[in-house]
Amino acid sequence: MSSHGPMPRSAWIFPLLSALLFATATGAGFTFTPSVAGLVFAVALLVVLFGTVFAAVHHAEVIAERIGEPYGTLLLTLAVTIIEVALIAAIMLGEKPVPTLARDTVFAVMMIVCNGLVGICILTGGLRHREQDFQITGSSLYLSVLFVLATITLIMPNYTLTTPGPVYSASQLGFVSVVTLILYGVFLYTQTFLHRDYFISNAAGAGKDGMSTSNRMLGLSIVLLLVSLLAVVLLAKKFSLVVDFTIASIGAPPAFAGVLVALLILLPESVAAVTAARRNDLQKSINLALGSSLATIGLTIPAVAVAAYALDKQLVLGLDTQEMVLLVLTFILSMLTFGTGRTNILFGLVHLVVFAVFVFLVFVP
Repeated sequence: MSSHGPMPRSAWIFPLLSALLFATATGAGFTFTPSVAGLVFAVALLVVLFGTVFAAVHHAEVIAERIGEPYGTLLLTLAVTIIEVALIAAIMLGEKPVPTLARDTVFAVMMIVCNGLVGICILTGGLRHREQDFQITGSSLYLSVLFVLATITLIMPNYTLTTPGPVYSASQLGFVSVVTLILYGVFLYTQTFLHRDYFISNAAGAGKDGMSTSNRMLGLSIVLLLVSLLAVVLLAKKFSLVVDFTIASIGAPPAFAGVLVALLILLPESVAAVTAARRNDLQKSINLALGSSLATIGLTIPAVAVAAYALDKQLVLGLDTQEMVLLVLTFILSMLTFGTGRTNILFGLVHLVVFAVFVFLVFVP
């Protein structure tokens, strides 16, 4: 992994550039507008933001190698979730409120991770190693919690009677948020203390290089990780303006905003997951993929719910019928894929077909 060698320049340059960009734009009172200057600012913002997200994931991986599994992938997942919450809140609660953004982003993360990322990891690993093993018990725990959280947050709002439409009432949203946090918290306790061995790879040599990171490098990565996360949070508001303009310019459907946010936050983690699959450590790929989906629902929904309640904004969570069909299909396919303990390229291809259907239906519903 990246912590075996010297720290790449991008890992410290982009966090500093993002802080400088925010300070300059704020001090000059500059904001994005449809103009030549606005276009230059938008391009610079996207480059710096993507670079900073990659830098944050790099530093989280450096720390992860020292603390070992499954704490490492848990730290990486939590770092990405912080970025996700910041971006969703900035767009959803901006000048043009988007009450469906949290729902669209969570659903997009589910589809991208559970079908796109899982499919690529299994296909890549299968082409390189034919078959790969993983812990069935750990995967079953992931799926059982994930299915319950996805159902009560994305499907149940369509069938409650207290309020009309795909929304929860204030009391229902509060109850679901608390239950979601409790369930996710118990899962983390199970993952990190009670049954840690369920989530550790049996691949040869896995997890033996954690001490290759020096104390100096570890301390520097901790500081730069915090700087990167803070910079992304601060730039989230300006990013939301660019997203709004992009969607309006190309005439994309509103759900495209959720896909954009999901792609931004998942890209670096996806690279780590695919790399692990190529190294015949599919268990780590599963930890990253399913852990991302679980954290997205378990942490993002309660956080956005609190923000929406505090600012008196409506939060639409219920999926439409077409999306619910895709979600249930993903549930069934995931149970079959992770129910044997071994994978091959056909499992990966099937997941990628479902992901292709999701992408196509975003633009041609």
